[in-house]
Amino acid sequence: MKIVQCSIKIELINDSWTELKGEIAGPPDTPYEGGKFQLEIKVPETYPFNPPKVRFITKIWHPNISSVTGAICLDILKENWAAAMTLRTVLLSLQALLSAAEPDDPQDAIVASQYKDNYEMFVLTARHWTNAYANGKSFSISKCGSCGSSSNCPKANETVQ
Repeated sequence: MKIVQCSIKIELINDSWTELKGEIAGPPDTPYEGGKFQLEIKVPETYPFNPPKVRFITKIWHPNISSVTGAICLDILKENWAAAMTLRTVLLSLQALLSAAEPDDPQDAIVASQYKDNYEMFVLTARHWTNAYANGKSFSISKCGSCGSSSNCPKANETVQ
């Protein structure tokens, strides 16, 4: 397992403990690798007995995160929250969610449908969004000049940027 340096960060906004900005690094070996994803974190007065409200500020293409609003579908931010959980736990859980989507419990039905029905296109779109919105690294895809396939074709010879 690879370790991501500086993989999570939290900073105060206006010296207030109720409004925070978080950042998570895209996990290795995912379409989000190389990206830095900004999060809005609102900590309620009732914390730690109630979960913080968290949303992605950075646009992201993921079945469990709204591609429009950044709203997140993650059980620990709702019914499975426990007072022993910390903001660090939340950010690490979000990073884990980027590695293991739950398309059967989506926040964004269109992304979930693409994930399930055309995974290759999902990966391409997620990588593109990471590159465009999260300062991710660029990528290339080898495409076969004969059949047009971009996976496991021994004739793949054409690179698309």
